[in-house]
Amino acid sequence: MSRSTRSIRPALKDRIPGGPDGRRMLVIGFIDKCGTGLWSTAMALYFTYVTGLGLGQVGLLIAVSGAVGIAGAPLGGLLADRFPLVRVIICTQLLRATALLALLTTDDYLLLVLYSAAGALPDRATNVLTKLYAARIAGPDRVRYQAINRTTSNIGWTLGGLGAAAALAAGTTTAFLLLLVGDALSYLVMAALTLRCAEPPAPAASRIAAASGDTRPTTTKPANPWRDRGFLAFTAGESVFFLHDSILQVALPLWIVHATDAPVGLAPLLLVANSALVVIFQVPLSRFGSSTEAARRLLTPLAGLFAVGTLALTASALGGRTLSIAALVIAAVALTFAEMIHTIASWEISVALAPDDAQGAYLGVHGLAQSTQRFVGPLLVTGLVAAGPFGWTALGAGLVATIAAQSRLVRRRLTERSLSVAKVTVSEH
Repeated sequence: MSRSTRSIRPALKDRIPGGPDGRRMLVIGFIDKCGTGLWSTAMALYFTYVTGLGLGQVGLLIAVSGAVGIAGAPLGGLLADRFPLVRVIICTQLLRATALLALLTTDDYLLLVLYSAAGALPDRATNVLTKLYAARIAGPDRVRYQAINRTTSNIGWTLGGLGAAAALAAGTTTAFLLLLVGDALSYLVMAALTLRCAEPPAPAASRIAAASGDTRPTTTKPANPWRDRGFLAFTAGESVFFLHDSILQVALPLWIVHATDAPVGLAPLLLVANSALVVIFQVPLSRFGSSTEAARRLLTPLAGLFAVGTLALTASALGGRTLSIAALVIAAVALTFAEMIHTIASWEISVALAPDDAQGAYLGVHGLAQSTQRFVGPLLVTGLVAAGPFGWTALGAGLVATIAAQSRLVRRRLTERSLSVAKVTVSEH
């Protein structure tokens, strides 16, 4: 019985959507996060100890880079609609390596800001390009593919962070330089591997036109996401939901220190638990977003998880060490599952709402949600920490209301699209 089961059960590589190129791109994403984990952990310290910048200068440099990087997502999507996707990905990898190595050439503050900002553009574009590659290479299994990608990325980030911690223990200039060079070399390795990836199939509309033999040039302009109010409203809602990232990474440690009786050492443990839960549950949860309508229905449990998480943060400040610890654990677990559920819904719905003739442009605009949150989110959640316990209750209520509006918007958009797109059957043989 067990022998028969083993003979029927697909091999691990066959359970990963996208074939050999899909698996290769997962390896590339893993290397990316390993390298990023090396550098991001040490970046602020590099600018402090190696280039001699002051605290205010480092903060301004990081803020400016983050602001410039916001443009990377729509720019990357726009380029992906006009040029072969694999070539665009390779260009971003080489640009990221070049910008990092350029930091080694100067201690001048303005040049350091310029090079950091130049590296932030392709860095932010990478998330959109990876998502676009997954949508094209994995087809209907894109949610599972992205879930596997996120799992491997979390493992890579953790390994990179551990490597950085080991290197920084030395506390020497050489250690900082090695971390920077190591991250730059990872991009060169990624570019070499990406060269071996085939260009993924075009979106459905292009494949249907090719299958029918219609090679006439189109005279219709591609859809413009900047003029699509419904999609812009959807993206605005997404930027609010991405706050789970800033709450977990920025607000939670500050809240533990300034507002609760919990021990400070709980903060890193909760962040480790966050990464572990994502690695364990992201792929199994992806089956609940196997269709666009299923992904939309995930917005209901998402609202519940946000409500539980924010109420638990409020309760954690009501006094008592035991209550604080219990409430913070509940908050971290609830917000981690909110992160995973939102990620699944976001992947599927954003691709479903993007027209085939402008898929890259639409996903690029959608990428603004996460980029903007990374820039604005820390400021917002820091303000909530200062506001006190009931600021979290107000945030939870706002999140639930926004999710309700988002669900109605998505339902209406999907209905409009299904009525406006004629059904076409293309033989698979």
